[in-house]
Amino acid sequence: MKFTKFVSAAALAGLVATGGVVGAAQAQAVQPAPEIVGGSVANYSSVPYATQLYVNGQFNCTSSLISSTWVLTAKHCVGGTVSVRVGSGALGQGTLISSKRVVTWSGGDLALVELSSPYNTTFAKLGASNPSQGTLGRIYGWGRETTNGPAAPNLKTAQVEVAGLDTDAYGGVAIGHYGVDGQAWKGDSGGPLVINGKVVGVASTSGSGGTDPNADSYYTSVPNGASWISSVSGVSAS
Repeated sequence: MKFTKFVSAAALAGLVATGGVVGAAQAQAVQPAPEIVGGSVANYSSVPYATQLYVNGQFNCTSSLISSTWVLTAKHCVGGTVSVRVGSGALGQGTLISSKRVVTWSGGDLALVELSSPYNTTFAKLGASNPSQGTLGRIYGWGRETTNGPAAPNLKTAQVEVAGLDTDAYGGVAIGHYGVDGQAWKGDSGGPLVINGKVVGVASTSGSGGTDPNADSYYTSVPNGASWISSVSGVSAS
């Protein structure tokens, strides 16, 4: 299947080369490749762990709070000075917290951001097994709604159907899915794929082009990265 990556190959190559802990001097912010195309505005109270990732002061990606001090997002989203806005479904609203450090995974498009101060809410639960073909799930993000439009003013969601396992932007295991009533696009990168109340994927690449709500997208498998997530953050999948 053909699909369009959220970020350019050149930008990915630069980030892959850094690996490990990403500092402010190591990489420039990667521009997010927009809001969910189609779908609807999400009820933020149902996903209070959804967070906005900023790089060098600009909104860049979507992310998920998995504990009071750790945020899960995509590796291609981080670089430069990273901060996270928590506690609101409205873009640019909520509490802005700077990062203490950023750790990236060598096995695929995942990154963990450690916050400089804790924030308490209902945290994301992580899934321990990959979903089967045909399973329905929901994606969330502040990405663009059109090809070159601005980021969504409010958190959006869409229903998707799992197609099977594939690869993410770094060659790691990804959960491929098709949009039922909407699909991811630039700015949704790093956002969660939620099935049965658990985050099982993190947005890596999309084929929607900002126009096709039924296109394919690929979310890095959280179950495949679960041991790494636990080793860094202490948060376990179940």
